[in-house]
Amino acid sequence: MNLSDLLNHTSEWLKGSGANSDIVISSRVRLARNIDKMPFPHWAGKKQAETVIEKARALKENVDLLKNTSFFAMSELDSVDKQFLVERHLMSHELSQKPNSKALIVENNEVLSVMVNEEDHLRIQVMQSGFNLKGAWDIVNGLDDAISREVQYAFSREWGYLTACPTNAGTGMRGSVMLHLPALVMLNQINRVLAAIAKLSFTTRGFYGEGTQAAGNFFQISNQVSMGQSEEDLVGNIDGLIRQIIEQEAQAREALLAREKAMLEDRVHRSFGILRNAHIISSKETIELLSMLRLGCELGMIEDLNRSVINELFILIQPAHLQKLENKKLSPEDRDVKRAEIIRGKLNAV
Repeated sequence: MNLSDLLNHTSEWLKGSGANSDIVISSRVRLARNIDKMPFPHWAGKKQAETVIEKARALKENVDLLKNTSFFAMSELDSVDKQFLVERHLMSHELSQKPNSKALIVENNEVLSVMVNEEDHLRIQVMQSGFNLKGAWDIVNGLDDAISREVQYAFSREWGYLTACPTNAGTGMRGSVMLHLPALVMLNQINRVLAAIAKLSFTTRGFYGEGTQAAGNFFQISNQVSMGQSEEDLVGNIDGLIRQIIEQEAQAREALLAREKAMLEDRVHRSFGILRNAHIISSKETIELLSMLRLGCELGMIEDLNRSVINELFILIQPAHLQKLENKKLSPEDRDVKRAEIIRGKLNAV
């Protein structure tokens, strides 16, 4: 698979399908795993890091669930390609830094990926569209079992799976759900919700995970604790919390419609009008306007517009995607022009 092929492919998490997909964008489960008797990546020498890379290449060939994948060495990708993969949520920004002896395994349909020599030797993740954390766990659990038959994991009877960061030890699992919560934001209820989430030992991040701020009313919620509970219990706890947040957002949307329908319709249609007619537009403004358009679509204010089109635009308007589409590097000003062109094309075709 060539990276450019992904431009014509809708990522699994962007399909707009699955349970509660009007509010939940995607569900992800990630496992941190290290190979026994090998130094963690930040302590490993070049030869040791390359040994992990070769073991990862062997996994691609020997594990059935990884047969339909592509292997990308970070040292062979330019900065645009690496950012492109980050924008598609297939790898972290950290994997692109100091790229020697780092790699990424990506399933061609983008459901699963494995980061090699990031913070841990292997970071195995599965993405699903909508609210489907259990489905993501089932897939990643099967892959984890298959990999464990090929390599010996670093494991302690007392501490569980050993990881570079102590907070990941135990199950080594992070479950996360990406939610679109515009109504809670508009009613100034989001800070109360986020404070309650923090007290329950969950963390909230932005569109691109750790180290990013919430933008476009998107919030990624995940567990902080991975030790002392089974993976199934962790999935169940996250699942229960997300169901409560979904209910609160649904109630907030109903309240907005009941109290301020005219204002809401005005904001939605203004956003639609700007997006369909702008010839220069920044990434920040686009994300805010698309967020409002997505809300209007879910509330039936915009007809004949599928949420998957809006979801796709959130990714296509990102800097690396714009440059991959043009097949050349673009200045920030040129990206603003190209971004507006793509948006007009997508929305005026509806």
